[in-house]
Amino acid sequence: MVYDIRPLANGLRTDHPVPGLPFVDDSHLPLDDGPDAIEAVGRNKGEGMWGRCDTSHEGGWLAFTTDPIAHHLGWAVRHHPEHGRTVLLLRDEDTASLHTHWSGAPLLFRSGGYWWDGDTWYRPGQIWDPVTEDYARHTARATATVHAADLLDGHAHPDRAHLHKVTTFDPATAKPDNWIDDLTRWAQHHQKQDDPLPLERCVVDLACPELAGDRLLGVPEMAALGGITASTLRGYISRGENDVPLPQATVGGRAQWSRPVAEDWAEARRRSAEGLKEAMSAGDRHRLAPGAAQIRDRLSETFFRLLWKRPDTRKRWALRHRNEPSVREVADQLAFEVADSLRQIIPTDALGPTIRHAVLEDFTTSLRTAERRGGELKGFDLILSLPLAKMISWFIQHFPTSAQWYLGEVMSEADKQLGIPAQVSGEALRRSAITNGDLDVQAAKEFFSRLVPRES
Repeated sequence: MVYDIRPLANGLRTDHPVPGLPFVDDSHLPLDDGPDAIEAVGRNKGEGMWGRCDTSHEGGWLAFTTDPIAHHLGWAVRHHPEHGRTVLLLRDEDTASLHTHWSGAPLLFRSGGYWWDGDTWYRPGQIWDPVTEDYARHTARATATVHAADLLDGHAHPDRAHLHKVTTFDPATAKPDNWIDDLTRWAQHHQKQDDPLPLERCVVDLACPELAGDRLLGVPEMAALGGITASTLRGYISRGENDVPLPQATVGGRAQWSRPVAEDWAEARRRSAEGLKEAMSAGDRHRLAPGAAQIRDRLSETFFRLLWKRPDTRKRWALRHRNEPSVREVADQLAFEVADSLRQIIPTDALGPTIRHAVLEDFTTSLRTAERRGGELKGFDLILSLPLAKMISWFIQHFPTSAQWYLGEVMSEADKQLGIPAQVSGEALRRSAITNGDLDVQAAKEFFSRLVPRES
C-alpha cells in the first residue's frame, strides 16, 4: 500500500511536529497511559467510533482512536522507547491506514512519504519486492535530519501562535501564518512535560539535495517519465488512480516531486500488472498476451471454417434457419470445438510432471512429520496443500487419461523413493481431490478404482 496519508494537525504532546501543520490540544486523550487506554477511547463506544492498538516488531507500540468529541476526526499515535512518540490528528477514515503504515519500520513520514526508521531516511516505498514481500527500501542520499532545536532561533513570537481545540478545528482555515511561532509555543509546552525528549532529538523534517526546490519535477516532467500525457496524470491524481505518490511539495498550487520518487513511480508502473500486460501483448489489437492471442487466432479460424466454409452450417445464415434450435446447434458445435481443443491450450505434458513433483514434495513433508510422531503411516498422514488438491481435482476432470498416467507415476515414485505403499498414497490423493478439490465422490470412485492397484 503506497503511502497517501495527509495528516491534518499535530497533537500538542507529539515529540516530532510535522512542519506546516497546526497544533491541536490533545489533553483529553490518555496518551501517558499506554496503548490500551488510547484504544479504549473509541473502541465499541458508539456508532462510527473505533480504536486499536498493537505492539511493533521494530520497538514500541502504535494506536489509533476516533476522537471522543469530534467523531469525524481521529488520532494516531506511534510510540518508540528510544525515539519518543508522534501524535497526529487525521480524518477518522485515515487512521487505520496510517496505523498499517506504522506497523513496520517507519517511525515518521515527511515530504510526501519519505520515512525515517530512527536512523536512516528512505524514499517513499513504491516498487514491490516479491522476495521480502514488501516495498523495496531505497535510501535517500546525503540527508540531514532537521530537529526542533535547529529551527528555534529566539526570534519567533509564540504569543501569536494559535492552539486549536478539536471541537472547533477546521483544517480548511487552520493553516498557521508563521509556523515557527507555533513551533516555539509547542516547544515551550513540550519542555514542561515530565522527562521530555530533548529538542535536539525532536525530528521535524529532513533536508537533502534531491528535495531542493530547483530539482523538483512538475506534472509534465512526471508524466513524461511515466510515458503518459500530463492530462492523463492529472486525471489519475484527481481520481486517486494508479498509485501516484504524494508530491514532495506544492508550490503555487502546483504539485512537485523529487526525481527519484518520480522515477520509482515510473518503474512501479513498468512492473505493474498493467505494465506487464502491455509489454507482453506486443501491440496485439486486443492487448492479449502472445499465448492468448494464438488461441484467439486459432479459434477464430476454426469458427470461421465451421460457420462459413461448411455448406451445412453456412445455410443456417438464411432467415428461415434463424430459430432457437438452429442457433443452439451451432452454439453446441462451437463449444465442442473449444472443449475438444483443450490440449492445444493447456500443455498437459508439462502440467503432469509439475503436479507429480509438487505431490511428492508434499508427501515428503508429511512423511517427515509422521516419522517424528512415530507409528504406522496412514493415508490421512499424507497432506496435500489446498491449491495442489484443487489442481489434481481439475486435472482429473479435464484430462482423466493424462491424470491417470501422471498420478500413477506419483504412486510409483512414492513407493520406490519414500516407501509409501500405493494404496496409502492413492487414498491420500482421492481424499484430497474430494475434500479440498471439486471432484465428486462418484467421479472419484470411478477414477481411482481404475488407478490404484488392488491389494494382493
